[in-house]
Amino acid sequence: MLTIYDWVYGISQISSLVLVIIAGFIAVSLFSSAKKIKQLHAWKWMILALVLFAIEEIFGILKTFGIYRSPFLTHVLPGAILGCLIVALVVQININRGWLA
Repeated sequence: MLTIYDWVYGISQISSLVLVIIAGFIAVSLFSSAKKIKQLHAWKWMILALVLFAIEEIFGILKTFGIYRSPFLTHVLPGAILGCLIVALVVQININRGWLA
């Protein structure tokens, strides 16, 4: 039986997923620009991190409502998200230094 807390927590995760999807549409519009503009090359890694975050939110929603539980994925996905963010940061630093063409 789900408590009021579980329902509120699940609904907040669903609303977070909706916001991630909206941000994803905005990011996809920047993806084609990232190929042309050198300053936006780090966006490719940011978009990948956003997709992984959306997947993490979906697994969180499934866990909250008791549909599916996977402790392995809830630890691996945040690590992959963090890795993508670190790579994006390093790429952007190298672009600003002029090291990447």
